[in-house]
Amino acid sequence: MSAGSVSRTSSPTPGGRVFCGIMSTEQGKGSLYRLDLDGSINRLLPDIGCSNGMAFTPDRKGFYYTDSFAREIYLFDYNAEDGSLSNQRDFARFNESDGLPDGATPDAEGRLWSAIWDGSCVVRLLPDGGIDERILLPTRKASSLTFGGNDHTDIYITTAAGNTREADGDLAGSLFRVRATRPGVPEFFSRILLPNSNPG
Repeated sequence: MSAGSVSRTSSPTPGGRVFCGIMSTEQGKGSLYRLDLDGSINRLLPDIGCSNGMAFTPDRKGFYYTDSFAREIYLFDYNAEDGSLSNQRDFARFNESDGLPDGATPDAEGRLWSAIWDGSCVVRLLPDGGIDERILLPTRKASSLTFGGNDHTDIYITTAAGNTREADGDLAGSLFRVRATRPGVPEFFSRILLPNSNPG
């Protein structure tokens, strides 16, 4: 994630749609889009700094969305019937010294985890957006995380290297696996059927 590149992030929804976003560039601000089951795409949010981590609440009625450049994670009401978002409010805000919230995923208890770019860690967040748990990493740029393994108690954490390995450490760009103290949940699958595609 850098100001000189175009970052794209996506997340399948409980209904099989896909939310996808891009970051701002010199040509314009980023946006959040929804790719519907018939392959059509709709812009949901304009004027985004950098689209990043997305996740759903356990009841599938809430949607977390990260704008890294704003240093904020927002919470929306989510309508599973039509994929619409409403009632945007702040969930978590990060100070400059904290780093930037990046990729995100929920655990089985409904708590949101966020990878912290330039923060050397991933964090588990409380319902009020405060930090409940922090897993430190030997490199600065944590970019995303997901739960895996047979029981979903392995956390896989991606990090970035780019041209800053000297500052970020020899392990910058590595994939880390950490054993979690509580399980995560599987990710949703997309059910997009693009025009002229052959499902067989």
